[in-house]
Amino acid sequence: MITRTVIRRGLRLLALALVVVVALVGLLAAAFRLQFTGVPAGWAKSTGNDALWLGHMWVDGRRTEQDVERLAERLRATGIKDLYVHSGPFEWDGRLDPAKYPKARNFVQWAKKQLPGVRVSAWLGQSVKNGLDLDDPRSRENVLNGVADIMKSGFDGVHYNFEPIGDGDTDFLVLLEQTRRHTRLLSTSTPQIEPYPLMRLTARAVLTHDKYWSRDYFRQIVDRVDQVAIMTYDSFTPLRALYGGYVVRQAELALDLVPEDKHLFIGAPAYHDHGIPWADPAESVADAARGAKLALSDHGWRERFGLALYVDFAATEEDWREYAAQWLN
Repeated sequence: MITRTVIRRGLRLLALALVVVVALVGLLAAAFRLQFTGVPAGWAKSTGNDALWLGHMWVDGRRTEQDVERLAERLRATGIKDLYVHSGPFEWDGRLDPAKYPKARNFVQWAKKQLPGVRVSAWLGQSVKNGLDLDDPRSRENVLNGVADIMKSGFDGVHYNFEPIGDGDTDFLVLLEQTRRHTRLLSTSTPQIEPYPLMRLTARAVLTHDKYWSRDYFRQIVDRVDQVAIMTYDSFTPLRALYGGYVVRQAELALDLVPEDKHLFIGAPAYHDHGIPWADPAESVADAARGAKLALSDHGWRERFGLALYVDFAATEEDWREYAAQWLN
């Protein structure tokens, strides 16, 4: 029989637990807010090593050479050197149907003509939660066969985006190593790095999958690729100042983990359908850019560091203005 004394003790413990949670959240918010203060160094800006994720319409025939010319007009005034054009996704068994990218060769040729020096990578991926099983050797072999085929379209490299990849997933490491047989330029988007201890375990308990990677696993990924693009958006932070500080934290961690001979991109949210009421006004290209500049100012000058804008078909004119004002200038 549950007595009143037991109930009161239970309520007190619950209240204490809530107080502790609120205090920890407050400390975390204060830490992010504090990081988004100060004045970036004047030299902390684009070095002409930025990236842009492009939608599928560029390789399936919906875009023409004239569309590429208009895209090039915009990009010539930016620091964007890498284009990740969506060319998948893989099927559930890892196969990549060539019918998904019938005009890829045309796009690559047009982009190279209009933007000499630009690198064009095939953006490939799939959901690996109740979907593609990268633990299955046959599925990984199918993925590699698809990569080998699409590289014949003239792409400079492959950009992977598998979600969600759990922290410590060794099969993804194997896939990266094996992909080297087919491309000289290999990049991947990554989840965020665990900002502070225990946040990965807490987020995993709530979401049932890893939102964060540990520093050690992130470093193992970096060892196997040429470029990493951290998806700093969908941070769940409710205010602009908190999101900006969150980006600072992600960028400063990554700057310490990615060698200077590899490209590090900080993902900037040029889209406006986060699916969470407060996320659209809280996250912006401007604050991602300023957060990257603050982190870079503390770390020191670095050439192969830039923003990666996600994504072309959702980006507004305001997003492009923020990119120019906050990152290029």
